[in-house]
Amino acid sequence: MDNRQVSASLNQLADLLEFQGANSFRIRAYRQAAATIAACDEQVVDRLDDPLRPLTDLPGIGKDLAQKIETLARSGNLPQLEELSKQIPLSVLDLVRVPALGPKKAAVLFRELGIDNLTDLRAACVSGSVAALKGFGAKSCEKILHGIEIAEQANQRMRLDKATHFAAELKSYMELARGAHHLEFAGSFRRGRETVGDLDLLVASTDPRLIMDHLGQFPEVGEIIARGETKMSVRMRNGLQVDLRVVAADAMGAAWQYFTGSQDHNVTLRGRAKELGLKVNEYGVFRILEAGAEERIASVTESEVYAAVGLPWIPPELRENRDEFRWADAGKLPELITLADLRGDLHMHTVATDGSGTIEQMASAARSRGWEYIAITDHSQRVSMARGLNPSRLRDQWREIDQCNQLWAGEFEILKGIECDILESGGLDLPDDVLAEADWVLASVHYGQQQSKQQITDRVLGAIEHPYVSGIAHPTGRLLGQRPPYEIDMAAVFQAAVRCGKFLELNASPKRLDLHDGHCSIAREKGIPIVINSDAHSVTGFDVLQFGIVQARRGGLTRSDVLNTRSLSELRAYLAKLRNRK
Repeated sequence: MDNRQVSASLNQLADLLEFQGANSFRIRAYRQAAATIAACDEQVVDRLDDPLRPLTDLPGIGKDLAQKIETLARSGNLPQLEELSKQIPLSVLDLVRVPALGPKKAAVLFRELGIDNLTDLRAACVSGSVAALKGFGAKSCEKILHGIEIAEQANQRMRLDKATHFAAELKSYMELARGAHHLEFAGSFRRGRETVGDLDLLVASTDPRLIMDHLGQFPEVGEIIARGETKMSVRMRNGLQVDLRVVAADAMGAAWQYFTGSQDHNVTLRGRAKELGLKVNEYGVFRILEAGAEERIASVTESEVYAAVGLPWIPPELRENRDEFRWADAGKLPELITLADLRGDLHMHTVATDGSGTIEQMASAARSRGWEYIAITDHSQRVSMARGLNPSRLRDQWREIDQCNQLWAGEFEILKGIECDILESGGLDLPDDVLAEADWVLASVHYGQQQSKQQITDRVLGAIEHPYVSGIAHPTGRLLGQRPPYEIDMAAVFQAAVRCGKFLELNASPKRLDLHDGHCSIAREKGIPIVINSDAHSVTGFDVLQFGIVQARRGGLTRSDVLNTRSLSELRAYLAKLRNRK
């Protein structure tokens, strides 16, 4: 098995154990190991015969987990997973992903009604069978029916991070095809949508047959849906559809622009071309001549295509027909932020709570990326399942941070932070005298997410107005494909952030990507600083920042819109200004 398959198997094992109601720390260990393996830059199987590089050297992987990973990598099977799969149909995992259910209630439905798939669950809700069960009721059924829609959408679309890993594997394979001169992905994947329904793959070649034959032999292909002279559609074993188009090299730019979309962007582009007496399609930009004749004037590159209609090249993340044409016409297309612009990460967790790296390990990993600073922001005491920190343990951690900072004085700095819960009744999870000692306070909602819009909004506004809070982490609480945003008045949140000078986080975890791109755009317009954070729980967790950057680019964010692109001295000045405002 390769790393992706090993990681998927570990996550599946964790899902089944969660369904069974197993120990939460055991489940978390499997999930952390899955994340570590997925982020590993070399294949696990290549390390197995090297005694100098045991798997136990990887973050969060002990002896028992290392043995399981070795079994998976070598044999492709794991006895524990096989045994659980015999006891529980894998289709029940779809039930667990219904936001209104969770593992315990899903297990009740399976045990009491034999429900093991979403189709049967919907039927049982409609018939009243679910409402009749103890602990459910009519209101629960309404929430479950809504949650089924969310779960079904998640099954139809793939998260950007998973699509990215799969696309890299597919690209490496397709680049080996004879006759493949140029290969690019297009569609919503290229535009950086947070989930994708399919992958659009373009290959420049003079021999479409060779290219399509090669794709058909990709080991992950489960079904060939259609095949023509230059087009081919396949469904992969993971359910993702790949649409291949083989194009001429001299039309690659036009095809890439056309199939990247979005549809609305292309409609506007074609309208502008028509006003100039031009026509744009997947083959190029054409000037309409007398008697209906056409002359192709651009096609080789995207820049040529846009220039032919009087526009600069527009970054694909902006091609949603929002502001890009207005900016382009005014010569004000933003210079979008890049990963290299970040100078630090201000949201991460350590072994003190639910992370797998020590303070020093997280700092060393950050330094290796060339950063100037990080903030350690473990959970506060309310998050008991993650062993959240009380005032005493938090102050002990801050003393440890002071010692680490002495080692790297002048070169790198660790800010003393906390992810402090916003309590259900309002107010913060730690007393003011503790928060006053922090360099960096993230406030977040983890509990009471079913409260009314007014209640949740009031809680968040209270945190924004608190003198020691730096900003709000993952402001809407969504989990893509698992949990919708909680009810919150974001207009009021934006107003409060402006009034109080506080930042809002763009949490780069691909399961969150919270804020979404539209909120990022609004924050930019209002001058609200955004902080792009990883929410890392291991030294490899920083890798997700690439997805936060894509989301930020979709929102039109530049380097100047993002707080953690600033130097340490500039960040310190910002924080000092916040404290003086109280």
